[in-house]
Amino acid sequence: MQIKLVILDRDGTINRASDEFVKSPEEWQPLPGALEAISRLNHAGFHVVLATNQSGLGRGLFDMAALNAVHARMVKSLAAAGGRIDAIFYCPHAPDEGCDCRKPAPGLLRQIQERYGIELKGVPFVGDSLRDLQAAESAGCAPHLVLTGRHPGVSAGELPVGFPAHTRVHADLAHFVDQLLGGAPSTDTLA
Repeated sequence: MQIKLVILDRDGTINRASDEFVKSPEEWQPLPGALEAISRLNHAGFHVVLATNQSGLGRGLFDMAALNAVHARMVKSLAAAGGRIDAIFYCPHAPDEGCDCRKPAPGLLRQIQERYGIELKGVPFVGDSLRDLQAAESAGCAPHLVLTGRHPGVSAGELPVGFPAHTRVHADLAHFVDQLLGGAPSTDTLA
């Protein structure tokens, strides 16, 4: 039996994104309803895993201690909401380093596939940017766009240009979870 898995981006999906990067625990601010949404996934039997680009490391904007402190705050905040993240996969490279783990490359997702020993075909990947969903499509995941990050001007039901054709669009992580757990068609989903 395959485990139930959901893969999430971090910045703009779980917490507020920043053009200046999230460099400290104080700068990490959860989006409304996101922690509760993850808790609902956990209580429904889903493992929740992060796949996040953290190029601030490669750019020298913060170090591993700062990234670990940010993640410690996230984990503590999630625990207070009754939820958990099972694993965090991150790309530490700057955009010009040519790695295979920086989204839109599917390297982080391949690492998840290897760690869990499962095929990712149809596994939901929720992110807020084109590169998230390009990585999802490359790895065979089901791409889900949330409008809480880099596409705030897009309305639910509207697929931005260049996104995988079968991308589902949700107002936020809570709406994604409603649709996933409810099993009913969501008004903010594209076919």
